[in-house]
Amino acid sequence: MSGEDGNTKGVPAVVKQESAKDQPFVIVIPIYEGVDLLDVAPPYEIFQWMGEKWGERKVEVYLAAEQREQPIFSRDRFQLTPHKTFDEIPRADLVWAPGGNPPDLGREMANPAFLGFLRRIAKKADWVTAVCGGAFLLAEAELLDGHEVTTHWAFLPCFERYPNVRVAPGYPRYVRSGNRVTGGGISSSIDESLGLVILIAGEDVAREVQLMTQYFPDPPVTGDIPGATVCALPPRTAGAAG
Repeated sequence: MSGEDGNTKGVPAVVKQESAKDQPFVIVIPIYEGVDLLDVAPPYEIFQWMGEKWGERKVEVYLAAEQREQPIFSRDRFQLTPHKTFDEIPRADLVWAPGGNPPDLGREMANPAFLGFLRRIAKKADWVTAVCGGAFLLAEAELLDGHEVTTHWAFLPCFERYPNVRVAPGYPRYVRSGNRVTGGGISSSIDESLGLVILIAGEDVAREVQLMTQYFPDPPVTGDIPGATVCALPPRTAGAAG
């Protein structure tokens, strides 16, 4: 008696094991009302360019949210449309948590659905990342415990709420701690996502992405970061973590 694969009875069928290279490299950016546009758009484009230049694996980048029935507006009212709901994302190789308007960020820091998604997707992700105030979404989900991190300069004092999180000195554009990567304020998303391209696809691919996006910064103004002593986030909701 032959099986569907033509093997004779008593001879086990050979099951092809799908390697990591056969699977798409999935990147998910969870979004919410009031998110910062620059925390979302630059990494989305840079990761898309990585997909075009990287021959190793196909890259899929998704914006995800609790629901898809209504558009989501950024802090400055730019309309975003999520590709998938949280429930439609079974796994991801990289999760990128963006920051946003402090009251909206505070809302999501107390949102069980948002935090639950982060915890679930982070369990099997190769990279768990955030930029700007998005670091506090990871911190509230207890995903930064034991790691060194950074965030927007105005929010650095807020890490006093998380005694198990170490703050990197100064104002780095981004910080890697194991498979956690966090970025400074808003525009740091460009440096951080390009740095992640190096970690994921290699420096040669990152140079191609840099060239295609013409990212050779030379800002027309310079200034100093004043530092902050007071947390810019709303009060932490009791029992939000867990």
